[in-house]
Amino acid sequence: MMVAAAMMTANVSAQNTVLTSNKGSDNWYFGINAGVASTPSLTDEGRENATKFKGLAANASLRFGRNFTTVFGLAAEGTLYGLSDQKSILSSKTFIEATNISLLGTFNLCNLLAGYPGEPRVFEVIALGGFGWMHAYGTAPKTNFVTSKLAIDFTFNLGSEKAWQLFLEPSITYALDGWTTQQVVVNSNNGMKYNLGNAVLGLNIGFNYKFLNSNGKHNFAKAQLRDQREIYDLNNKINNLRQSLDARDQMILDDHNRIEELEQALDSCNKRPKQTVVVNEVKKETFLQPIVIFGLGKSTIDPAQYASIEMIAKYMRNHPESKILIRGYASPEGNPELNQKLSVARAMSVMTALINRYKIASNRITVEGMGATDSLSEEIDFNRVAMFIDTTK
Repeated sequence: MMVAAAMMTANVSAQNTVLTSNKGSDNWYFGINAGVASTPSLTDEGRENATKFKGLAANASLRFGRNFTTVFGLAAEGTLYGLSDQKSILSSKTFIEATNISLLGTFNLCNLLAGYPGEPRVFEVIALGGFGWMHAYGTAPKTNFVTSKLAIDFTFNLGSEKAWQLFLEPSITYALDGWTTQQVVVNSNNGMKYNLGNAVLGLNIGFNYKFLNSNGKHNFAKAQLRDQREIYDLNNKINNLRQSLDARDQMILDDHNRIEELEQALDSCNKRPKQTVVVNEVKKETFLQPIVIFGLGKSTIDPAQYASIEMIAKYMRNHPESKILIRGYASPEGNPELNQKLSVARAMSVMTALINRYKIASNRITVEGMGATDSLSEEIDFNRVAMFIDTTK
């Protein structure tokens, strides 16, 4: 039995069948079967009864076992033999003639020869073989026997999950150390051997129920195998997704930084002195709230100042009919002629930003360089600005 079990396990490995994990609590089953058996005898009449299934007695068995691989398993079985329709050689005077307890190895011949397909086949052939101990409830000199059972189960796996097995089992159970009777002397036993005259032939029908396993099924389940190329492709997909995620995180970080810059610019605008409406002798001019501040001697726009320009662009989008005049100023330091050019350049920079960056039509914008001044604000830096006037009306 041990050699056979090793052979079965090696065969499963050779089939390259990779199964999901098999825990100690997996692949257990319980069964019951019943049928008829011949009555054993050492007499010529008894041998004829055994081979021709005469002198039949009822029998029933309980079986509890576990499949260790898709081919090999072990089962413990207890069998009761009832009185036969002829006089028993065991001279039993009870309703139960004998009991037999066996440890059986089970071998799934279909899985051995054709491999395991991932779930049990509808029909399978399973061989059983093992040893046991029989006790006869009779008056014969010998009432305990070492037994060996050989059987074949023709099995049908039933149900959507193949949890039930219905089987037909022909079997032969040998008394290896021989039956002994009141008519046969004890020394007639010549050691342990398989002898048909010391055998019980049986034919039973029964069922097994396979308990639920840790894999969620009632049977072995194949593991999903992937080749190296598929693993390589999956790793590439994972790496690409990680890179995409990193790029998205960086984009979010950049947007967050941009929001902080705009919030700081807006806060700076809110803290500036409020502009007042200036009325000249000709008409009333409406100055829009934000202004753009420039550095000393510069006409390029500082990034923090785009918040003010963005507010003007939003105003012009919300009022499609509006037109604005951009007036550039310079502080009084330096040459007046250079300050005039600098004021025009500042107004032109703001107009270019509105057109190119915020897509405002150029025909809605005019510019004017006002030269140097110190009248806009007592703070000298606030005189280097570009201001917005709504000229719609």
